Amino acid sequence: MDFGSFIEAGSSAVLNEILSVTHDNNGLAFPSRYDVLFLPPSGTRGTGGVGASTNLFSQTLLGQVGGGDIKDVSYQCNSIAFPGRNITVTEDTNIYGPTREIASGFTYGDITAKFYCHNDYREKKFFETWQRLAFNPQTFAMNYYDDYTGTIQIFQLDQKGNRTYGCELVECFPKNIGDQSLMGAQSTAVQEVTVTFSYRYWKNLTDEASLPKPLLERLQGVLANQVERKLISRIPKVLSRL
Repeated sequence: MDFGSFIEAGSSAVLNEILSVTHDNNGLAFPSRYDVLFLPPSGTRGTGGVGASTNLFSQTLLGQVGGGDIKDVSYQCNSIAFPGRNITVTEDTNIYGPTREIASGFTYGDITAKFYCHNDYREKKFFETWQRLAFNPQTFAMNYYDDYTGTIQIFQLDQKGNRTYGCELVECFPKNIGDQSLMGAQSTAVQEVTVTFSYRYWKNLTDEASLPKPLLERLQGVLANQVERKLISRIPKVLSRL
C-alpha cells in the first residue's frame, strides 16, 4: 500500500468513527430542540388550608393569556439558555506554604428568554401580570414572596422528542421585561419580547435527582416509616387480611 492509499484509508476510518459516534443511540444535541415549562408557585399561601390565600399565579395569570393557558406562552419561547453555575471560593490560610482555594458555595446568574408575540401581546401581558403579583404599581404594595415566585423547567430533546436533560429554576420571577422596537419601514420580522428571570438556584432534573437527601428530609422519612409501622401493627389481623 502506497502512502496516499494509507492516508485515504486512515481518513475513511476516522470518518466512519465520527459518524458512528454521531449516529449512535444518544446522538448529538441540537439547540433548536428544547421544551420549556412554566409552573405555578409552590408557596404555602397558594396551597390552600386555614388562612391560606388563593394562588394568585394560577388565578390571575391563566386569565391573562388570551383565554389560553400557560403552555401557550411556553410554545412561543423561541430562545432560552440552560443556566450556568459558579463555585465561590475562599482562601485557606490555615496551612503552611502556598495558600489554596476551597469551595464555599454556589452563585447563580439571571437567565434571559425571548418570546414571539401575538397581535394582542398576550405573551407580554402574561409577564406584566406576573410582575404585578410582586408589586402593585398603583398602591405601591408588595406581596408575599411565595405569591409571585414560580418554577421554570427547561429540557433538551433528542430527535424523537424525548427529554434527555433538564434543569429546574427554583423560586423564579420575571425581573425585567425588555423594551420592544417599532419602526415605520415594512418588515416581515415577528415582534418579540425579551424577559430576564431571577431565581434562587437551579437543580439538575436528571443525575442530581439521585443525590442523597438532606439530613432533615431523611429523618422525617424515618420517623414517618416508624409511625406507619406502629399503626399497622395495631390493626387487628382480621382487618389486615381484608
